[in-house]
Amino acid sequence: MSAILPVLLCLQPVLTKTSCRQLATIAEAMLAMSGRITQLGLSRWTTQRGSYRTLQRFFQTPIVWREVLIRFFLKWLYDPTDTYLLVGDETVVGKAGKKTYGLDWFFSSLAGKPIPGVAFFGIALVSQKKRRAYPLCAEQVVRSEAEKEQAQRNKATRQQSKAKDAPPRPRGRPKGSKNKNKTVLPLSEELQRIQTWVRQVQANLPATFQVGHLVLDGHFGTPASVQMAREVGLPLISKLHHNAALYQEPTPEEKQAHPRRKYGAKVNYAALPQDCLVGSEQGEGARIEVYQIRCWHKDFPERLNVVVIVKTDLTTKRSRQVVLFSSDLELDAHTLWDHYALRFQIEFVFRDAKQHFGLDDFQGVTPAAVANAVGLSLLMGNLSSSLLEPMRQENPDASILDLKASFRGRRYVQETWKMLPIKPDGIVWEQVVRRVCRLGSIHSLPSPSQTGSTREPKRQKRVETERLLAA
Repeated sequence: MSAILPVLLCLQPVLTKTSCRQLATIAEAMLAMSGRITQLGLSRWTTQRGSYRTLQRFFQTPIVWREVLIRFFLKWLYDPTDTYLLVGDETVVGKAGKKTYGLDWFFSSLAGKPIPGVAFFGIALVSQKKRRAYPLCAEQVVRSEAEKEQAQRNKATRQQSKAKDAPPRPRGRPKGSKNKNKTVLPLSEELQRIQTWVRQVQANLPATFQVGHLVLDGHFGTPASVQMAREVGLPLISKLHHNAALYQEPTPEEKQAHPRRKYGAKVNYAALPQDCLVGSEQGEGARIEVYQIRCWHKDFPERLNVVVIVKTDLTTKRSRQVVLFSSDLELDAHTLWDHYALRFQIEFVFRDAKQHFGLDDFQGVTPAAVANAVGLSLLMGNLSSSLLEPMRQENPDASILDLKASFRGRRYVQETWKMLPIKPDGIVWEQVVRRVCRLGSIHSLPSPSQTGSTREPKRQKRVETERLLAA
């Protein structure tokens, strides 16, 4: 605990001393243990202060993890010279039981279908310099009955419109419809929840902290999402459908003939204007062209900054495009593309939380236990990023597996130390620790016996053997 407790002392303003001490014990056990991350498994790897009953008390203690994560980020991970993006995404954890709080059917992209489980919407800051995401909160998604009924109605409407025997919609405007104010749209319950969580994160960040843009995936490429982002004071970056109906600005001739005309020619993705081409590169049998167009969409009240990325297979000559957009009209094409690509860093946060820190393994059913399991797994991601910084100075490829192998090896050495009747010298003992820590690591540093002059004779011997075999 001596290596972790000083790092977590910055959390005492938002955690009690007891919770902070318990958190340090749990964090050390989680980094050292192997297998599933459950409360019973953690209790077997903790020290004397980490009994199973102590872990149960910790997971039932109400903790505001948003404040914990933000305070830890500002203390150990924040770089004042860096620029950050605010990204958000949803993750689903499958559950087979029936008593977990918030249990419902959610669509899982990995399974490709709705599955029973719980869902969490995570918000993270992505560093443009280090290109890594640091989670700030993960709130559980609990849908109301009205939201579920609306989703069922929307699904029935889509199925009815896709039916072959469905009557075609008549041309023209429906009778009795009225003009709608596109600048003021009603936000869905989902967008209202996300807006509340974003505002809570902004309230916990310092007033001098600047966030560039809000980046969300293609599910939020809607006018209501742009309005939601505008209300929190951030321009939105998202994705449109690959064949979205976009319209260029009317030409001066069209404007002269029709002064009140708003929309020009429709954007043809098969023949995009060459004067909008901002970049092109070719390699690995494909050509990628980047176009930037400031155009209109009839569902959006304002112009959009659209970037169309066209990838053409040089063998089959087939093309497909990705349509990104932003409400920030001054953003250049390559920066917009890079910002949207950085959104995927939050997926790595969820992957690490599920693979290494128990987001897929927790078995709590109460609201406090579920929230603590998710918050703890995200805090461990930030803690591992902080602990990996000194390791990456010696080995840039060090990963979470190397960090866990290091803690596990030290735990084995500590238990062995207690059983020795005669304690060895400190220098010798440190070499033993480094040797044991390399057993389960992937990107470990080479041992002294593998470096320097000891390694060169082996290489020379191998070269001479190859020459003899060739002769």
